[in-house]
Amino acid sequence: MMGLFFVSLLLLGLLRSALVDSYCVEKGRNIAPEGKASQISVYHGSGMAINAIDGNREGVYRMKSCILTKSDFSPWWRLDLHEPRRIGAVVVVNRKDCCWDRLKGAQVRVGNATKNENPVCGTITEAEPGLVSRLCCAGMVGRYISIVIPDREEILNLCEVEIYPEGTEKPCV
Repeated sequence: MMGLFFVSLLLLGLLRSALVDSYCVEKGRNIAPEGKASQISVYHGSGMAINAIDGNREGVYRMKSCILTKSDFSPWWRLDLHEPRRIGAVVVVNRKDCCWDRLKGAQVRVGNATKNENPVCGTITEAEPGLVSRLCCAGMVGRYISIVIPDREEILNLCEVEIYPEGTEKPCV
């Protein structure tokens, strides 16, 4: 009887894992370049919001493919997709040459509010040089995708954001 209970729990866990993996994926093309990027502030000219959707995952800031805000309370970067879209996954590429720990605790938000108060798709819980974080949004619908470091004074830097609609192909990790 006890063995059957554990087998049932194991099967439920495997089923849940299969359902999550089949739903949580990067499918097709990255739609981020179709949007308009903005951010709370720009530390200096080469750290502009558009750098995060240029298709370049280069993690070295001086290569001009990363964003960099001033030190702000709850700094944010936001992408306007111009219309609500169903989001399967958001991929965030961290900086690798410096200051990569700043991104830890950043939230990815998806929704239709312009003030970065949308529901949280996920939180970046690990921060390592050049780390590629895949956050699964499970079909959340929204016009705006925001990356926000909530409730602290911080500089936000990241080097690429990719947005994938619901779909198949690569499982999120």
